Amino acid sequence: MSIIVQKFGGSSLTSIEKREQAIGHIIRAKIEGKKVVVVVSAMGRMGDPYATDTLLSLFHYKGKNSPEKREKDLLVHCGEIISATVMANMLTQSGHQAIVLTGYQAGIQTTQEYNDAQIIDINTERIRKELFDDKIVIITGFQGVSKQGEITTLGRGGSDTTATAIGAALDADYCDIYTDVDGVMTADPRIVADAKKLNTITYHEICNLAYQGAKVIHPRAVEAAMQKKIPIRIRSTFNNGPGTIITDQKVQDINNNQKQLITSITQLDKITQIKIHADEGQYDLQMKVFRAMADNDISVDFINVNMNGVAYTVADGVTDLATNVLSTLGLKPKIERNCAKISCIGAAMTGVPGVMAKIIETLTYNNIKILQSADSHTTIWVLVKENDMAKGVKALHKAFNL
Repeated sequence: MSIIVQKFGGSSLTSIEKREQAIGHIIRAKIEGKKVVVVVSAMGRMGDPYATDTLLSLFHYKGKNSPEKREKDLLVHCGEIISATVMANMLTQSGHQAIVLTGYQAGIQTTQEYNDAQIIDINTERIRKELFDDKIVIITGFQGVSKQGEITTLGRGGSDTTATAIGAALDADYCDIYTDVDGVMTADPRIVADAKKLNTITYHEICNLAYQGAKVIHPRAVEAAMQKKIPIRIRSTFNNGPGTIITDQKVQDINNNQKQLITSITQLDKITQIKIHADEGQYDLQMKVFRAMADNDISVDFINVNMNGVAYTVADGVTDLATNVLSTLGLKPKIERNCAKISCIGAAMTGVPGVMAKIIETLTYNNIKILQSADSHTTIWVLVKENDMAKGVKALHKAFNL
């Protein structure tokens, strides 16, 4: 069977008009001779009647909203069931056989971690049977069942992960992630007005973009597809454009057929930099600092460690906690609030001299102070003040001709 998986996010399902456009994509694929598996999220966002956040608000009682994790999963998994059954009804009334499968019925087995479970196996027997019977299979995203028979949810980006994991398990031709944007852009269009849509991007590049602030797809979903090299297409629900294809192929510049050194630029704000200087002969500083952060469940990022001390970042929301923890150790951290991380991402930069020089020259020319930097084979990060973030992204986008 020639199988495709289509995933529709909550913003694509908020009204009957939007659901009709989603149905159009499903029917077109069916007419083209594909066996179609559809994965759906809960409808809409906070405020919409059946959105995940709206369902969670039902737990608010006597000034508190802290349900048990098991009961939380039981409640929020209802949102996807509502979406799936509504979509199945619309398809049936349009003359196409459809069947809804919950995560459990679709054979999605997970770990026992409520609210953030991991998929460990997918038994595709039921899905394949329904496809063989020429039905459109609609699966509730974001959920599965543990070995103990408990309903679990997959955490942030869970429906994306459901879609690509099923695509990999079925050896699908490709997996379409439908959303409210036309594809992956060279930068955030809210910051860079002339940002362009990318035709193709690699798995590694999109993972880095997702980890560094871009919200087009969750990196866990990309990793699931990458294992079987299932192509992913990021497409708009509201037109029939090709979107952006995510594969293991290098990105080519469509204008001059040369590799773009930088594929895309993204940003992450609301960051605090913490720097601690080591006294002479103080060789256990790094161990004390990061053990204290771990013991207090404080996630750290942008880590620089050397014999003179450490520098790292935390989210603004835990700055006070991190400062207090360090103070109890007798340390005097230097705190720089209101920072932002700009990430320049490109698979083609590996081994190419001059990329870092160009980034530094561009930011320096625009009077943007670099507080910290780091790099990997495919990404260069710079830490700047938050009020310089937009200017920095625009300048770098222009400097690399994106």
